[in-house]
Amino acid sequence: MVGEQDFDLSAAALRADGTDLAVSVEVLASKLEQSLPACTNVERRGAGLLGRGAKRVRLIQVDLGEMRYQLRLDGDHVEGSRERQVGGISIKREQLDPGRWVSALTDDLRGQAEQSSQARVALERLLS
Repeated sequence: MVGEQDFDLSAAALRADGTDLAVSVEVLASKLEQSLPACTNVERRGAGLLGRGAKRVRLIQVDLGEMRYQLRLDGDHVEGSRERQVGGISIKREQLDPGRWVSALTDDLRGQAEQSSQARVALERLLS
C-alpha cells in the first residue's frame, strides 16, 4: 500500500531530533485526529513565555478497545507507551520507542479492521 509506506515514513521521522521531531508529531497527531476522531485525544499547549506561543502537541492518546496508546512529547524527547485496560483499570503497561509505538498502533488497528468495517475505513484514512 502506498499510504502504508507514507505512514511508515512518518513513523521514521519520529526518530529525528529537533524541529523535524515536532513537525512529525504534529503531522501524526493530525492524521490520527482525522482518521480516528472518536478514539484520539490530542493535548496541545502553548509554547514560549507563559504558554502564549503557538500551540504544540504534548500528548497523543489513542484508545483502541482494551488498548490505550500514549505518545508524550517533552522538548526533544518523545516517550511512547501502550497499556491494556480492563474496566478502566490498567493491568499492563509497556514503554515503546516512537517507531515501535506507531507500528504497534497500526498492528492493533489492522486487527480491528479485520473484524469491523468502521475500523477498516479508519485504517485506510490513516494510511492514505
